[in-house]
Amino acid sequence: MSDRPNVLSIVLAGGEGKRLMPLTADRAKPAVPFGGTYRLIDFVLSNLANSGLTKIAVLTQYKSHSLDKHLAQTWRMSTLLGSYVTSVPAQQRTGKSWFSGSADAIYQSMNLINDEDPDYVVVFGADNIYRMDVAEMLTAHIESGAEATIAGIRVPRSEASAFGIIDAGDDTVIDAFLEKPADPPGLVDSPEESYASMGNYIFTRKAFVEALRADAEDGGSKHDMGGNIVPSFVDKGQAHVYDFTRQSVPGATEKDRNYWRDVGTIDAYHAAHMDLVNVVPEFNLYNRRWPIFTSQPQAPGAKFTLRGTAEDSIVTSGCIISGGDVDRSVLSPNVIVDKWAKVEESVILTGAKIGRNAVVRRAILDKNVVVEDGAEVGVNPDADRARGFHVSEGGITVLSKGDRVSAQ
Repeated sequence: MSDRPNVLSIVLAGGEGKRLMPLTADRAKPAVPFGGTYRLIDFVLSNLANSGLTKIAVLTQYKSHSLDKHLAQTWRMSTLLGSYVTSVPAQQRTGKSWFSGSADAIYQSMNLINDEDPDYVVVFGADNIYRMDVAEMLTAHIESGAEATIAGIRVPRSEASAFGIIDAGDDTVIDAFLEKPADPPGLVDSPEESYASMGNYIFTRKAFVEALRADAEDGGSKHDMGGNIVPSFVDKGQAHVYDFTRQSVPGATEKDRNYWRDVGTIDAYHAAHMDLVNVVPEFNLYNRRWPIFTSQPQAPGAKFTLRGTAEDSIVTSGCIISGGDVDRSVLSPNVIVDKWAKVEESVILTGAKIGRNAVVRRAILDKNVVVEDGAEVGVNPDADRARGFHVSEGGITVLSKGDRVSAQ
């Protein structure tokens, strides 16, 4: 064990998530529920835990109560071997200011690095859906001798302008880091693909600390990991790209092994849920060799009565489908679907109730929403807008926590 490198993992979980409103009106983006029983942050924490990287600090800031509560109740590791997941709020250690960027968040939490004294620092975001063996990326970082390694995922060059793009040669050295370029560079081995940054980084500790301090002293910096810290390593020729497609996760299928989704918008969040419910899912939650960990509610198994049905759907514990029909949907715990109600291509969060003869179609219902008997949600997006409901660009209707919808 003494030959293993000491690694500190830092998860950036302070995101406000404005594009996910109204789901983030009362919670931080990493605390948004996903997939029935999970929170978004469970995916990165599960990847780190499954990779054997179990010294984890989660930096929080925006409306963090539900996130802090989830971490405290769920992510408790054995301390026997020094493992921990700790929530770290903004502490104003360097002055009377809150975090002014992702790099500043780490700089203001420099005590974490000083106390752990790691050889390497892993810095990952908290908002994406994927599986990844981070230990393989760490090995690639160590073998390269680089000071910084950035995870890149291959995307079609025609779509690459929507991402931060990594321009790298066949030696993996990054030549440039480009923010949403109009003419994205292709890959050496695949000219019609580009590397999009996943927002996942590994740094050699000494060089990382020096970069953070230099950035903190730069009055013109935005103190952003992707916008300032990574380019500083690129300029020195000390940044390498790690190709996400080279990693191998136990139990992954050919269909989902390279799956990665940024669920930063309502439409992307809804689409990622639809990826879960296919007969052969785009992302397989049922991989027992690389599980996604979370805390499960104390509730009985889902119950189907009066010929209630669910097809191509995920129905979690405590749900009661009492004569209603559910199709291509994800139901979080303790959802009730009453007689003759129809739920189609929707995401229903904990405690929602859909009344008799109600219709919910292509919608997202936050916790404890009540759709009264005969009411419709998502059937007519224009009518939903007229009623004051949030409707996304893609036509997904979103109801906020505790909303009550009556029949018109």
